[in-house]
Amino acid sequence: MNRTFDISVVIPLYNEEESLPELQAWIQRVMEANGFSYEIIFINDGSTDNSWDIIEQLSEKNDCIHGIKFRRNYGKSPALYCGFERAKGDVVITMDADLQDSPDEIPILYKMVTDEGYDLVSGYKQKRYDPLTKTIPTKLFNATARKVSGIHNLHDFNCGLKAYRNDVIKNIEVYGEMHRYIPYLAKNAGFSKIGEKTVQHQARKFGKSKFMGLNRFVNGYLDLLSLWFLDSFGLKPMHVFGFIGTLMFIVGFLSVVVVGATKLYYLNNGYVHPLVTDSPYFYLALTMMILGTQLFVAGFLGELISRNAPERNNYQIEKEL
Repeated sequence: MNRTFDISVVIPLYNEEESLPELQAWIQRVMEANGFSYEIIFINDGSTDNSWDIIEQLSEKNDCIHGIKFRRNYGKSPALYCGFERAKGDVVITMDADLQDSPDEIPILYKMVTDEGYDLVSGYKQKRYDPLTKTIPTKLFNATARKVSGIHNLHDFNCGLKAYRNDVIKNIEVYGEMHRYIPYLAKNAGFSKIGEKTVQHQARKFGKSKFMGLNRFVNGYLDLLSLWFLDSFGLKPMHVFGFIGTLMFIVGFLSVVVVGATKLYYLNNGYVHPLVTDSPYFYLALTMMILGTQLFVAGFLGELISRNAPERNNYQIEKEL
């Protein structure tokens, strides 16, 4: 693919009509001051205000400005996915449209990717102007994400301000609400040089936060668990389902044997003993055998699905000679 820009700035947005003119002018000043060729891609995620009208007006004045308009609100991950598809810059910058991310950080992020060889650089808003109801869950979430992903040098996985080599965004798929875990997705795709830069976090100037509170916090953990499971067992589901299923079946079967042997022992020695079916252990053992069989079959079906998946042999090849 022929790239015609130094930098592509991808900006998803929802109801940010007031901040768009100032943000665009700020980015333009930074780009022109540093001599960068650039494009700005606004993704209007089903805004109900005049955000799209503003984007159209800005685009008429500046050929570097492009826009994508969703018919309805899909979320940040779909917006980034579409923006990444359109991006042609050697370095791709993502940022939020609420003016809390400073475009003045772009030149340094660009140099970290081009000169220092980073695949991805994530911003770290060490000093935040968010309420405690947002900052405390964010700290807990990031601590868990560092542990699960193995990317121990990142403090803010969900920071909207990030810089990527173009190859990174073309080889990852951002879906659902996985925008929080783009560094993890990049690592799984083989892009291991991931860095962090402390960036300025500015107080919100217009509108209100789109933070969804507890619901977003819980969903974030579920998404992280899903990503970890797919990374660990996505190509070999039998390794987890088959192992657990076999273990449960063996334990259940041995328990049935013990219950039956106990009954025979009492009968042979002339003792009165309740029926096997009167023992709760019999039903627990039987349940374990049934669950073990079901898990084993689930692993087997997972293997069949994985074997026939179109992307089963889709490997990340960096170079060929």
